[in-house]
Amino acid sequence: MSRDDDRTVYSSAKGRISPKLESPRAPRGDGIVRVRRESQGRGGKTVTTIAGVGASEDKLKDLAGELKRLCGTGGTVKDWVIEIQGDHREKIVATLQQRGYQVKLAGG
Repeated sequence: MSRDDDRTVYSSAKGRISPKLESPRAPRGDGIVRVRRESQGRGGKTVTTIAGVGASEDKLKDLAGELKRLCGTGGTVKDWVIEIQGDHREKIVATLQQRGYQVKLAGG
């Protein structure tokens, strides 16, 4: 019998489930919101991405909802980046500038 057979298989006293950590914070950036158009790796579909907003997750989702209504299309929030379906850079840049964000068009 090897020593590997002596290991604990199951125990209710301890486990591998880690305690729930605090919600992650938005990554700190340089204060500039970057709006870019992407289509690579998306099956040819165009997506407008907004990165660097620096808001909490709830506020980011609220902003994404408002931008989706503005553009009349779908979208989501993934890894602190808002993705809006289609090419809506001009509308999004104008709206974010009205809200007081410093915005740059990034990429091609």
